[in-house]
Amino acid sequence: MTGHAPRFAFLDAPLPLAFAHRGGGLEGPENSLEAFSHAVSLGYRYLETDVQASRDEVAVLHHDATLKRLFGRDTAVAQLDWPELSQLRCAEGTRLVRLDALLEAFPEARLNLDLKSDAAVPAVASVVRRQNALERVCAGSFDPRRTRCLRQRLGPDLCWSPGHLGVALVCLAGWGVPLPAPRCGALQVPTHFHGVRVVTPRLIAAAHARGLQVHVWTVDDTAEMARLLDIGVDGLMTDRPSVLKALLQERGQWTGV
Repeated sequence: MTGHAPRFAFLDAPLPLAFAHRGGGLEGPENSLEAFSHAVSLGYRYLETDVQASRDEVAVLHHDATLKRLFGRDTAVAQLDWPELSQLRCAEGTRLVRLDALLEAFPEARLNLDLKSDAAVPAVASVVRRQNALERVCAGSFDPRRTRCLRQRLGPDLCWSPGHLGVALVCLAGWGVPLPAPRCGALQVPTHFHGVRVVTPRLIAAAHARGLQVHVWTVDDTAEMARLLDIGVDGLMTDRPSVLKALLQERGQWTGV
């Protein structure tokens, strides 16, 4: 890659990067210690997860604002303190996981964090500082204010991915529009957005020319995985980590542990 983007320790690994999305949510209960353990046992170094904050400001790994879908309780994560949250069980019997606990459980793992609430920002910042884990995390959010706030708290060495505007700037640059690209580590994008294909050879070339990686979520179909790898994406996020690993091994591209 060439370009002027900063280098981030989080991305210092052979490509392509394989991410277990929510720990691999189709092979274990999503965002559970069991799912993360399964992914790590397969050799995954990169784990993707979501962060909410409890009422007492603990960073909790959970996608939804409420607990209803997984835990059958129509209550927001933010309405309960950690001691109460820690007692809950999902249908499979698994518990909620704290961010600090995941970092401690798998010291070699790198965590891609989706900031799901404003309150998650200070909670994440506190954990990253306390555990000296800056080089082990990358952050992003559909709300770019959250990512910006976390960057302000943790400084320029935090790897991050931009929101829609940042991706649009790189897209337009690919069409020759002279716009500044975000100084992030990677574009983390879906294959399509509102029916429009996002991940194209042009976008990948524009990102690479600016020193940015392209990571695509959430890809569970083997043929689609192969197509994206063929056009040069740098990372894939999947709920089926064993499937992605098998494909990468078949192609001679498995870079996991």
